[in-house]
Amino acid sequence: MLKIKWIVFACILGLAGCLWEETESSLEESSYLPLDDSEYPYAGIPRLVIETENFKDIRNRETEVPARLQIYGEDSPSSEILELTVRGRGNSTYHAPKYGLKLEFSNKTSLLGMPKDRDWALRSNYGDKTLLRDFMMYRLASRLGISYVPRMRYVELYLNREYKGLYLLTETIKFSKNRVPLSKSDTSFLFEKEDSKKVDNPYFETRDGNLIHIQEPKKLSEASLQMAKEHLDAFESYLHRQHFWGLDSLSDWLDIPSFLEYYWVQEFAKNEDGKFTRSVFFYWEKGGTIHFGPLWDFDLGFGNESRENFAMPENWFIRNYRWNRYLLTDRKMNDLAVEYWKAHRETFHELIDSIPLYKSQIEKAAKNDLKRWPILDNTFLWALRHSYGSYDEAVDSMTVWMEKRFRWIEENL
Repeated sequence: MLKIKWIVFACILGLAGCLWEETESSLEESSYLPLDDSEYPYAGIPRLVIETENFKDIRNRETEVPARLQIYGEDSPSSEILELTVRGRGNSTYHAPKYGLKLEFSNKTSLLGMPKDRDWALRSNYGDKTLLRDFMMYRLASRLGISYVPRMRYVELYLNREYKGLYLLTETIKFSKNRVPLSKSDTSFLFEKEDSKKVDNPYFETRDGNLIHIQEPKKLSEASLQMAKEHLDAFESYLHRQHFWGLDSLSDWLDIPSFLEYYWVQEFAKNEDGKFTRSVFFYWEKGGTIHFGPLWDFDLGFGNESRENFAMPENWFIRNYRWNRYLLTDRKMNDLAVEYWKAHRETFHELIDSIPLYKSQIEKAAKNDLKRWPILDNTFLWALRHSYGSYDEAVDSMTVWMEKRFRWIEENL
């Protein structure tokens, strides 16, 4: 047991007596944060150990709680103790028992080989009983060569000395050299499509009734907000034209390759949020084109949709809604979409072939997680609509769905 090993080690070195004492003074002198993995043994996944100031609970998205974090390997810490603040994050699963966290470090920090930054997220994947869907999206998008996909690594989280389960440690979406590649200015905008269930300020409503949150710039002037609204209103007016391709070409408005990438990953997954509902990101710089991405939030994809008609592997989905509908009813745009699928169909099918590999990498950690959160046969949350007898059954069900989805697209291009 890792706890006992470190008690012995600490006492041998004479580090402030026994470092597992619960007093605040001894913790301040410790060179590591306590980790007791006796009930949830090491599963081949890095462990993140977080302790908040005075063990304060984290249950809202606004309050930043001072905390300390350390990364553990199998037998010992693999990082120093890092200072940060922690707050809640997430939309539909925010009030779930297993919830997400937003991490902000005092200094730019590299985590598990990912480029340095201050801002990170821990995604709970509570609505996904396979614990694979967001990671699969990341791998698919990376294989397709999409310019930027938030990097992510699996970790097991210990918060205030309690095991919280298997999480995805993920880059947040922001303007920076290693993330969304636009310079910060009052004419560069990072947008997130949201819905009425949760709309973050600052936001505006477009002429077609779409609620758009402006994530960047952080310090937004009224003039910049008005500039962004006027441009998206003008784009929606353009979308209502009968034909896009003329003197005023669609490529003057839209980065078409980025839209095709966004569209096909969303359509293949039949992602409920991806039908231009929420968690859809795009960015624009004055004088440039609208660029779709980065991709985000696929726990309601790959057959896990909350409504039965959405969850079927058949039928077109993403193309039937909002901006997507206007764009893909254009013949030339539809032809480009067909060409994209034909050029990348093998990459989409390789994702299905890779499921056993991804499953094997997290299987032990998933066992720990499902011991902590025994939800396989529960359907009490709208995102947990399907009931399974085992973890294998949950993964097999998703795999079968993806094979059927692939075949349906092939037969109906």
